[in-house]
Amino acid sequence: MEAIYGNGIALSEKVLDYLWGRQAVSLNNVANVDTPGFKSQYVTFEEEMSRRLSRASASDQSPKKAVSRAIEASRSRLNTTWTESSRLDGNNVDMDQEQVEIVRTAYQYQYMLNSITNDINRLRNAAKTF
Repeated sequence: MEAIYGNGIALSEKVLDYLWGRQAVSLNNVANVDTPGFKSQYVTFEEEMSRRLSRASASDQSPKKAVSRAIEASRSRLNTTWTESSRLDGNNVDMDQEQVEIVRTAYQYQYMLNSITNDINRLRNAAKTF
């Protein structure tokens, strides 16, 4: 598929993986809302992905291969919020914030699925003309 479409689908797949992980971490936070001493966690990947893609575009290599390697090499980062705690039991999970994050991630995931579906449908329609 990469030969036909380039790196678009690979990038979309990677973002879907990241969003799935972000959703799992948010759901884990919600599941531990009553666990004393539990510290909330969150996943970031946008900064690293952006940095790697910027470096790939400035690379001397073939742009397509450099971008492909950048996509493959990017990793998400699991962060723990250690400093904030407004509860006496030391738990710092904010249910309002977690619910917003879960909904936001679900919308982003749905958007990416629609994007991939549209790309594949365009390819399918183009192939029908031959």
